[in-house]
Amino acid sequence: MREFIQSVAENSQYQATHLLQILRQIQYRYHYIPHEAIEQLSALLNISRTQIISVVEFYSFFHLAPRGQYELLISDSITDHMLGKKELIDHLAKKLNVAIGEVRGDGVVSLDNTSCTGMCDQGPAGLVNGYALTRLDHAAIDKIAELVNQQKPLDEWPAELFQVDDNVYKSGLLLNQQIEQGSALRSTIKRGITETLWEIDKSGLRGRGGAGFKTAMKWQFCSEEQQPERYVVCNADEGEPGTFKDKVLLNSYADQVFEGMAICAAIIGAKQGFVYLRGEYLHLHDKLQSILDQRRQNGLLGNNILNAGLDFDIEIHLGAGAYICGEESALIESLEGKPGIPRNRPPYPVTHGYLGKPTVVNNVETFLAAASIAVNGGDWFAAIGTEKSKGTKILSISGDCARPGIYEYPFGITVRTILNDCGADDVLGVQVGGPSGTFISDQEFDRKLAFEDLATGGSFIIFNSSRNILDAVHNFTHFFAHESCGFCTPCRVGTSLLKKQIDKIVDGHGASGDIVALEELCRLVKNYSHCGLGQTAANPIITTLERYLDLYEKQLKDISFEPGFDLDGALETARRLANRDDVGAHLAQTVATGSVPAATFPPSMDGVSAGDCREQSWPPSLADGERT
Repeated sequence: MREFIQSVAENSQYQATHLLQILRQIQYRYHYIPHEAIEQLSALLNISRTQIISVVEFYSFFHLAPRGQYELLISDSITDHMLGKKELIDHLAKKLNVAIGEVRGDGVVSLDNTSCTGMCDQGPAGLVNGYALTRLDHAAIDKIAELVNQQKPLDEWPAELFQVDDNVYKSGLLLNQQIEQGSALRSTIKRGITETLWEIDKSGLRGRGGAGFKTAMKWQFCSEEQQPERYVVCNADEGEPGTFKDKVLLNSYADQVFEGMAICAAIIGAKQGFVYLRGEYLHLHDKLQSILDQRRQNGLLGNNILNAGLDFDIEIHLGAGAYICGEESALIESLEGKPGIPRNRPPYPVTHGYLGKPTVVNNVETFLAAASIAVNGGDWFAAIGTEKSKGTKILSISGDCARPGIYEYPFGITVRTILNDCGADDVLGVQVGGPSGTFISDQEFDRKLAFEDLATGGSFIIFNSSRNILDAVHNFTHFFAHESCGFCTPCRVGTSLLKKQIDKIVDGHGASGDIVALEELCRLVKNYSHCGLGQTAANPIITTLERYLDLYEKQLKDISFEPGFDLDGALETARRLANRDDVGAHLAQTVATGSVPAATFPPSMDGVSAGDCREQSWPPSLADGERT
């Protein structure tokens, strides 16, 4: 182990900023991060043990306790549930003889859920040792169980288990024509770097990650900073459930994305770029690395690019399972080898980004579009779309439709047209922009895809009339509670309370006051959270309450109040520690319509009457921390 870790650290030039990449290699080799590895890395990278442990504990793909030699994770996205995921994971657990969330006794396999893997158009999906598994069904599950039990190496598994398709059904301005390698850089050099920035400004290109900030303005702000050291970062951490377009762009248009990054570097004066690739896209890593190597050989990366005096190179950094790292400042923290906790803003990355230096962060689609604009000019791009939304938008479409996949549309297209194109019938509603976006009902299908109407980072999840919308709300709310980084109280506590309140209503235990309490909680989480995750975590509830209040009300009991806290359940740990399960160690809650709930007490418990409980620690034999 010591030799391996020494070698990994040496290859990373002993840079603490590469901590995530080092830990990924250790996790892959040993299936956890051993204590000895943490001690050694602390000395080699000159960082504290606690800093390393904080990173390990922050990312869901790292573990301090051993996992199985085969780490199986099944996607828990709503689209996977719609395709029968729950029954499939139960079947897999039975075939492998391992409980969900556990490691089998022989250490060969572990099985657990994970957040969306970006395979929503070809689910149910999962991961094995980080590599994507697609289109899981009973036959595939049986085959996987057989291969695991035979302890077959992954490179001997059938290729069809790992097949990831692009599924591009509609191409437009950007996807119809791939530019020739190097053509965007040559056009930029020939036209002039400043003039190319003007073309991007003329095009009206806005960030395609969802926020919609003007691309040329961001690049110009960064270029005007006094510090000479600047960076370009491609945000390829599309962790929003239902979103998978960037995966396709990197698989089939990566050269053009890298070209867009190089143009940005020329404009802002950056010498180093990073692609922050979400950990679930491990299957793309080697392919992307090969394309970068080819570009270096062709003089399109490295020193003196195209003999024009431009120096620029790109590194790929893999994430490790943290949705929050899609937020640009959290992504930068992660790039620096830290937990992905969003920074306070201002200052913004364009002035204080990676290592405190001016940094441009744009998503994959934005860089793809910038490269095409450099070749074809700003007018070409601005000729289509709407007044405030120029060009096209690439969409990831999944859920209840005949043809889930990738679609490119000019801005201004109606939702109804999109639904017709993908073969969606009897549609109840659409989740636009993933869980953090907006749910629209079947009365809103004439709305238009545009920043001035329905703005989106690029995701449509379609639900037909057979679906229960509250199932989606339940899934999304649990997702946000799981993915909260825990930095701020409104999000850390608020998303957990939202989850419990939704559970109570969905399970049929809610009363009339619970909807009012839910709305108030949504407002608090939305208005007081530190970053975009918390500020949008309540959106699935807010947007569906606005449209389907009757669905929530149908779940309520005809009582004025039901306790949201299980008193007796809260004492289970204390009963176990005290080795007690007699009647005196239990509580019962009763609820009367229109009255305040009361706890019913046994007439006496170890000599302590119910009336004495106001004055004494009760039950006397239970730990102080478990008093009720």
